[in-house]
Amino acid sequence: MDATAVTDTGTGTGTGTGPVAAPAPAADRDRTDLTLLVVEDDPAGALAVPELLDAAGAGGTRVRIRTARNLTEAERLLTDDVHCVLVDLALPVPRTAADEDPLAPLRHILRLAPRHAVLALAPSADAELAAEAVRVGAQDHLFREELDGRLLSRAIRYAVERKRNDAAKVKLAESRLRAQENARLERGLLPTPLLEGSDLRFAASYRPGRSRALLGGDFYDVVRTPDGTVHAMIGDVCGHGPDEAALGVELRIAWRALTFAGLCGDELLSTLQQVLEHERESEEIFATLCTVDIAPDGRRAGLCLAGHPAPLVAQRGGTARLLPYEDGGPALGLLPRARWPRRQVELGGAWSLLLYTDGLIEGRTAGPGSPRLGQDGMVDVINRQLTTGLRGEMLLEAAMAEARALNGGELTDDVALLALERDRARG
Repeated sequence: MDATAVTDTGTGTGTGTGPVAAPAPAADRDRTDLTLLVVEDDPAGALAVPELLDAAGAGGTRVRIRTARNLTEAERLLTDDVHCVLVDLALPVPRTAADEDPLAPLRHILRLAPRHAVLALAPSADAELAAEAVRVGAQDHLFREELDGRLLSRAIRYAVERKRNDAAKVKLAESRLRAQENARLERGLLPTPLLEGSDLRFAASYRPGRSRALLGGDFYDVVRTPDGTVHAMIGDVCGHGPDEAALGVELRIAWRALTFAGLCGDELLSTLQQVLEHERESEEIFATLCTVDIAPDGRRAGLCLAGHPAPLVAQRGGTARLLPYEDGGPALGLLPRARWPRRQVELGGAWSLLLYTDGLIEGRTAGPGSPRLGQDGMVDVINRQLTTGLRGEMLLEAAMAEARALNGGELTDDVALLALERDRARG
């Protein structure tokens, strides 16, 4: 496809001699016009760019020509609608600016036009200089003595596409770097359980609801305090966007600090509610929470529920059942003076304890439109997996996979699963 030149009038320095084009036919209006800024000082007028492009034929892309005699004019004419700049390497520049650098005109244009395609024009005797111009940053070089309309037309279009391609590669690289950085940050925000000295085994599974994310509004943590008590927590900030994820991380870190400070039960949850109220963006934001503190002997635990579904416990060789949930309190952030009673529960000698968020139980039982899985359905799912002998992380992954299969696809909300197990032989 060849180019037709159109001299751009109204620039104040246009020296092209080609005629101003008449309105294009309807069939031509779909073609993309390009604007070329020619920066060259040619008193003899030997470089007639409009005539060169006219000679290339009138059947292709139209090229509008702007001309500048010096770099000062070029800076004024270099607007966002310019697609390509043709700069003469022999262009005179102030001695202080040139600093004996033959590529000074090009370097100046590259600084002025970092987003524009640039062509370097040089005498054929300066082939090495022309090649150096490309290494410095020009998209291509042209020799003045060999220049014709077709060559110039092709060079303009190729330079513009090459610049666009380079810009796309830069944006893609920047996007990948940002994604990698976000992934590293999110991985760093996931908890590292502190269970040194405990005979309990820990496993977790986490699936954020938002696409291409590692972290959602669900959060969990497990720590062992110096007295031998193992504290576990799982929670869910309403929503599953980045703001909710950030708030979940703040609540988790606050929970860990308060737990090591000796707070437990209602006192801990009341303090966490204050943290939530200060950190949330609006009063509509709330969070559900389940905390369990397992005694050093591993046979009993204290349970607090703040609007959160009750965990499951399964004795070794037995079936899973829900722990009592009648005495739970409201979600954090709903009532200013709420209370959260702590209930004592018996675990036995060897057991598996499963904490989860409601993203799992809100999935469907037979695809879209079917009833939700619910807590009873989740108990059935866990028991089916237990009968196959699965434990720990394999149990959690299998339960997650079955819930997704029943749902007929990926679960839409964040899902977190946390398992703690005690083997009598180890205790």
